[in-house]
Amino acid sequence: MREYSVPATVRVGDEENLLDAVFDNAEHHGPSVVYRLRDASGGWSDVTCAQFAEQVVDVARGLVAAGVRPGDRVALLSRTRYEWSLLDYAILAAGAATVPIYETSSAEQISWILSDSGAVAAVVESGKHVGLVDSVRADCPELRHVWQIEPAEGRRAAVDELLALGADTPADEVRARTAAVRADDLATLIYTSGTTGRPKGCELTHGNLVSEVKACVSMLPQLLTDSGSVLLFLPLAHIFGKVIQCGALYTRTVVAHTPDVAQLLPDLAAFRPTFLLAVPRVFEKVYNGARQRAHDDGKGRIFDAAADTAIAWSRAQDTGGPGLGLRLRHALFDRLVYGKLRAAVGGNVVAAVSGSAPLGERLGHFFRGIGLPILEGYGLTESTAGVTLNALGAQRIGTVGRPVPGHSVRIADDGEVLLKGPIIFRRYWHNETATAEALEDGWFHSGDLGELDDAGFLRITGRKKEILVTAGGKNVAPAVLEDRLRAHPLVSQCMVVGDGKPFIGALVTIDPDALPGWRERAGKPAGDGVADLVDDPDLRAEIAAAVEEANKAVSRAEQIREFRILPVDFTEAGGEVTPTMKVKRAVVAKTFADEIASIYRTTKAPA
Repeated sequence: MREYSVPATVRVGDEENLLDAVFDNAEHHGPSVVYRLRDASGGWSDVTCAQFAEQVVDVARGLVAAGVRPGDRVALLSRTRYEWSLLDYAILAAGAATVPIYETSSAEQISWILSDSGAVAAVVESGKHVGLVDSVRADCPELRHVWQIEPAEGRRAAVDELLALGADTPADEVRARTAAVRADDLATLIYTSGTTGRPKGCELTHGNLVSEVKACVSMLPQLLTDSGSVLLFLPLAHIFGKVIQCGALYTRTVVAHTPDVAQLLPDLAAFRPTFLLAVPRVFEKVYNGARQRAHDDGKGRIFDAAADTAIAWSRAQDTGGPGLGLRLRHALFDRLVYGKLRAAVGGNVVAAVSGSAPLGERLGHFFRGIGLPILEGYGLTESTAGVTLNALGAQRIGTVGRPVPGHSVRIADDGEVLLKGPIIFRRYWHNETATAEALEDGWFHSGDLGELDDAGFLRITGRKKEILVTAGGKNVAPAVLEDRLRAHPLVSQCMVVGDGKPFIGALVTIDPDALPGWRERAGKPAGDGVADLVDDPDLRAEIAAAVEEANKAVSRAEQIREFRILPVDFTEAGGEVTPTMKVKRAVVAKTFADEIASIYRTTKAPA
C-alpha cells in the first residue's frame, strides 16, 4: 500500500458558504467585472460584482415568494449560459440546494432525478424541456413549479417571472437565509453519469465546494485570478464546470458562457480567454482537426514535422532542456504553425485544465510544445472534481498531478485509488448501501486503478470495473489502448473488448469531420459514408496502423488482435456516451453485440 498526503494550506470555517464570494465581491469590489454576456449586436456586455449580487438577491426573492424553503432542492436543466450561474447562486441564496440535470437528458433520466431528489421546483431552458418535465410530472409529486429560461408565447422568461414574483419579498429575508447557511449544509445534489447503473445522487456541501475552490486557487494562481478570464462551454451540470464557475467568482476571474459548441472557436477568438477548461476529447479534436486540415491543404508534412518538434521540445523540458538544433526548429515552427494554433483559441491562453478522462501523453507533450500547456487533474463527482492536479511549473505529463492541499491519495493492495480529505462527498442521497460500499474509515474507494510515484504524482491506469480478464487469465486495462487509438485523426471513439474471450478486440468509430479529407486523398467516391466503407481495405489499413501504434503501449497478451469499424459513431443521443463523452460500455456492448461476436467467430486468435 502506497500513500501520499499534502498538508493543508487553507481552512474552511464552519460558517463559510459559497454565497460569501457573491457578497464579499459586491462589498469590496463592486465595480469589478465578473461576467461578460453576448448582447444583441454580437458584442459583449459586462456584469459587475455589485450587479451580480443584486440580481442573485432579486431572483432569490422570487424563489422565496414561490415557497422554496431552506433545505429544499431545486432542479436546473439548461445548456451552459449566464442564467445558469445566476440561478445556481440564487437557489443557494434562498437556502436551497441545486440539482443539476443535463439538458440532453431523456424523460426517464429527468423523471428519476426529479423524483429521487424530491425537487420542489425546476428551472428549464426551453419549451422542449418543459414538455419533457410535464410528461413525467405525475411521477414527481414534490414538484410544484416549472420555470422556463427562454421566453415563450404566453409566459415570461424565468428570471423576469421570478423578479416579478419576488417584488414584495424583502431582500433582508434572502440575506437572513444566506447568513444561516453553514459549511455542512447541502449545496448541490449531483447525480453520477450512470455509466455502470442507475445514477446516484452525490451530496456535496458548501464546505466541500469551498474547500475545493480554495485548494484549486492555491494551485492555479496564474489562471484563477482577477486579471484572468475563462470561457465556459462544458456542461455546468458536471462538477468540473461547476467548480470552475465557483472558483472564478471567488477570485473575480471574468467568465463568459458559450451554450453552442459550434460557436466555440468564434467565441474564443472574440472573448480571448486566458485559460481553457475542457475534456480530453475537445483537445483531441483540436489536434486531429488541425492535422487533417493541413493534410487536406497539402501541408501535411510540415504539420507532422512541427508536431514531432513540439513533442520533442516538450520532452526535453523534463530531461535537461532542448539542444540548439531543436530550439531552432521549434522557433521556426512557432512562426509557421504554433502561433496560428494559439491564435485560434484567442491568443491569450496561459494554460488549459483538462479532466474527466486521460488526455494521453503524446497530446500532452504536443500542446505544451506549442505553448498551450494542458494541466491534467483527476477527480470524480464524489470528490467535488479535482483531488489531484498538475500545476504550472510543477507538471508531470502523463500523470494527473499531486493531491491538492489538505488531501491524501492511497493506492490499495489491489491497485485501487483511495481518496481522503474535506472535498470528499458526504454520502449518496437515500442510498446507505452504496455509501457504505464507497466510504470506509474516511477513505473514498474511487473504483479507478492507479500508481503513485515518489514525488506524489498519480497516474491512472484503468477502471476497476472495466478490467477485462481474457480466457487465458490475462488482466487488461482498456483505457491505455483506447487513449492511444483515439489519438489517430480518423478515430472518433473506440471500445476494447475481450472479457472471457481468447484475445482482445476493439470496436472503432470514424470521425465524420475527418472522413471527407481522407476519402478525397484515398480516391474514394464523394458520396461514400462510413457505412459504405467499413470493409474498405484502405480504411481498414489506416485503422490497422492506428491499432499497431496503440499496441506498442502494452504486452503482446494485451494487444488488440482484431477490430471492427462501426457504421455509426457513438453519440449521446444514441445513449452510447455521457454528456462528457465517457463511453457507456454496457450500452455499446448490447447495441453492437453482433459486431463483437463477429470478432470471435474464429476458433483462435489471429497470429
